[in-house]
Amino acid sequence: MANYYQPVIETMPVEQIQKLQSERLVKQVKYVYDNVAFYRDKMDAAGVKPEDVKGIEDLHKLPFINKDDLRDQYPYGLLAVPLSDCVRIQSTSGTTGRRVVAFYTQEDIDVWEECCARAIVAAGGTREDVCHVCYGYGLFTGGPGLNGGSHKVGCLTLPMSSGNTERQLQFMADLGSTILCCTPSYAANLGEEINARGLRDQIKLKAGIFGAEPWTEEMRKNIENSLGIKAYDIYGLTEISGPGVSFECEEQQGMHIQEDHFIPEIINPDTGEVLPEGEIGELVFTCITKKAFPLLRYRTRDLCYLTRKKCSCGRTHIRMHKPMGRSDDMMVVKGVNVWPSQIETVLLNKGYEANYQIVVDRIGNNDTIEVQVEKTPQMAEDASFNKAERERSIVAGLKSMLGIKVDVKVVEPKTIARSEGKAVRVIDRRDLYNK
Repeated sequence: MANYYQPVIETMPVEQIQKLQSERLVKQVKYVYDNVAFYRDKMDAAGVKPEDVKGIEDLHKLPFINKDDLRDQYPYGLLAVPLSDCVRIQSTSGTTGRRVVAFYTQEDIDVWEECCARAIVAAGGTREDVCHVCYGYGLFTGGPGLNGGSHKVGCLTLPMSSGNTERQLQFMADLGSTILCCTPSYAANLGEEINARGLRDQIKLKAGIFGAEPWTEEMRKNIENSLGIKAYDIYGLTEISGPGVSFECEEQQGMHIQEDHFIPEIINPDTGEVLPEGEIGELVFTCITKKAFPLLRYRTRDLCYLTRKKCSCGRTHIRMHKPMGRSDDMMVVKGVNVWPSQIETVLLNKGYEANYQIVVDRIGNNDTIEVQVEKTPQMAEDASFNKAERERSIVAGLKSMLGIKVDVKVVEPKTIARSEGKAVRVIDRRDLYNK
């Protein structure tokens, strides 16, 4: 039996969801047109007036916006309410003066925390749980979002923030943490440390809610085995609100998008054409309840697909497949499209842990790519371990996956720097755009 935080909304018939979306979209378009000069100018340039949007069937008439637009309007250009009505600022990472700054009214905060609460309950969270939040706090949205959601559910909340692994493990053991919230790479790091120190019997974790960076199904299995938990995916962007835009239920067959607040589309990233359900393309979101920092048809650059196939959990909101990469993060190496997730899949399938780094360089006019991956502790202790043979095996696996030869270096455990936040998986030394 599925657990719901807001059962009426989460199991609403699709026809009702779409009716609600249409009503809210019409209001939001007029609200944005009347209160944000940037949108008014953009819609006028596209020949679109608020009265042209009569429901979700007219969403395609609106122009897209992207992260460059948000940076260009820094800091107040997209603000739709007086600054005195705002109670919170969050921000993404970025270069000085080019950050994306998002504003929140108290209503926006309440909606965001409710979305995170739905995710926590979907992962089995109740008032009896201890929610261990070690996403970063401060300007980043991971910590504040899951912290607020945990409060809404009524969990005992540990606002640990990221870093200080020694303290994380002490509190986890002493206070009986049952739900872990962090990046998947840090979860893998914690699992590694717990097992190395023989602490498994002292840890009571049952579930983890992981997001903020790409991770594969192979990495999910690795984390679940390492920590003895069920690992749930959560998705969000600071620009949209933060984590909780979508989340996995117990079926783990895609993430339910909170359609009462967000309308998703999948588009062809090159043409902008809206693609039918089931086709892979770029994910676009329209926020239909945000007050301070509303976004219409925001291009995320994340590549995935949507499905309304019935979910046995009973939730009716559309599901998005785990992002398969980003249209702007893909590496072109030797003329071939390469995503880090492809490399991770090969490594984990060959028995390695998620401790690796991809180094791309250019010598003369030729691209080079090297994958550095750590031995597992078991491999390090195995006297029969043949490093050269293992490297050849990985090279062959990557050649089969990518179609190009990749240099591979198997290194000793703990050689690659550990992440306490988002992992740095790719080092691209080619300086392609700044020469």
